[in-house]
Amino acid sequence: MLSMLEYIKTILQKVSFDKSLFEKELAKAIKMLIPKEIKQLKRWCYAQFGKVYRVVLNHCFSRVRVRFT
Repeated sequence: MLSMLEYIKTILQKVSFDKSLFEKELAKAIKMLIPKEIKQLKRWCYAQFGKVYRVVLNHCFSRVRVRFT
């Protein structure tokens, strides 16, 4: 069985063809995860999609900065 984080990674890979859908799913994913998982997701997202969706990633992850502290 997949963990929630692994499931979210799968979803993001499947919707990565569409910027608005990717952003929507990423925002939804961030709301479901605990801070430790968000950090892992952030590292993975920048490694996988940083070249294509850097602006989207910056926007979505900047909203949760407070939760990391």
